[in-house]
Amino acid sequence: MGGQDGIGAAPDAHTIEALARATIAKLPQAFAEHLGDVVLLIEEFADDETLASLGIEHPLDLTGLYHGRPVGEKSSMDSGALPDRIHLYRRAILDEWIETGVRLDELVAHVTIHEIGHHFGLSDDDMHALEDAVADA
Repeated sequence: MGGQDGIGAAPDAHTIEALARATIAKLPQAFAEHLGDVVLLIEEFADDETLASLGIEHPLDLTGLYHGRPVGEKSSMDSGALPDRIHLYRRAILDEWIETGVRLDELVAHVTIHEIGHHFGLSDDDMHALEDAVADA
């Protein structure tokens, strides 16, 4: 049955993670050096607690989230802290992919870079420049 209607299976968490890791691999070296201990997590949706803390009502409205302290705010006193985490929410990404028609690799790159931008405390303009650099890599 599968495939005859021209619609394949939705990309799974492994596909989303591979696209995100490919994006990270294309980052300029200065960024990549600081991302070594950042954990990348692919989840179906954000949990209710996360959504409530951000004032977001619907789980499909959150495609990604950075948990941790930006690079400039870290100190040697953080040694017992959990590693920084980038969460990508598969169902929300797929929903946006279907709604916008943007290529999946470009959308995952956009969300990944946006969350990495939070890690580095980047402005929106800096994030756009980083996206352009990765797209050209």
